[in-house]
Amino acid sequence: MAKTKKAVAKRFKITAKGKVKHARSGRRHNLGPKKSKARKRRLRKPAYLKSGDALKVFTALGLK
Repeated sequence: MAKTKKAVAKRFKITAKGKVKHARSGRRHNLGPKKSKARKRRLRKPAYLKSGDALKVFTALGLK
């Protein structure tokens, strides 16, 4: 049994349907007048990995 990569476990969550959910990049700093309100609103929404990248996450989590 493979060990779980803890860095991956902190960054990704597996949904009930088996999708891999992650936070969008670009939301850590410079959120003042540099980025528009619409852009900041879009950054709040979760994003999902494509199937090829999701497989890598599953193996790093020890699920497949």
